[in-house]
Amino acid sequence: MSASQGPTLRELAVQALSSVEHGYDLLAPKFDLTPYRTPRPVLDAVTHTLARLGPFGRGLDLCCGTGAGLDVLRAVCRERVTGVDFSAGMLTVGRERAAGDVDWIRADARALPFRDAFDLVVSFGAFGHFLPGERPGLFAQVRSVLRPGGRFAFPVAAPARPGTLGYWTLLGFDTAMRVRNALWRPRFVMYYRDFRLADVRTELVRAGFRVETYALEELGRRPDGSPRCRLVVATAR
Repeated sequence: MSASQGPTLRELAVQALSSVEHGYDLLAPKFDLTPYRTPRPVLDAVTHTLARLGPFGRGLDLCCGTGAGLDVLRAVCRERVTGVDFSAGMLTVGRERAAGDVDWIRADARALPFRDAFDLVVSFGAFGHFLPGERPGLFAQVRSVLRPGGRFAFPVAAPARPGTLGYWTLLGFDTAMRVRNALWRPRFVMYYRDFRLADVRTELVRAGFRVETYALEELGRRPDGSPRCRLVVATAR
């Protein structure tokens, strides 16, 4: 991946001053050349864990972007897989680069056009685009598209410890986004510090899920022995 092939600082600035949807439309042609694409080690670790829980029937990649998560679904699902996103630009790029049979559907994750259609829903890196107050409705939407016993799976990284570089980097980014949204319209919602595992677990249970977590051992452990990343697997009751 060459930095010269990725988006320029000017292109990233234009994206950041757009709405979430239009910003991703603009970024789509170069998205896979940015650090925002889910890294292959994460995709492989999730695939390995889900393979032990499957196989599954139909799969949905929620907020699929250009389709990185669809590789996971193809590996663990026996039936056709679907990617859904609200950015037409991201879907176009994904469709052009896709291998195999995939249904690409433009829709808002908060108003999904399916019911009882899938056995597995995955999502990667999208939840920072939803305000905490929107999550209960989002999880209810996911529950509504799953068949009984279907699973909703997504990785969650361990929070950076206070005082570390990762902590200050995330805090600085969050602060910059809040200042930007206070001064500029349309808003660009991307607040990853609000996505806390304890809160998310409670919200999933209220939406009708039984929740388990699995350490993604391939991604290592922190000095205290805790996993650097966990896979949340919520089963529809």
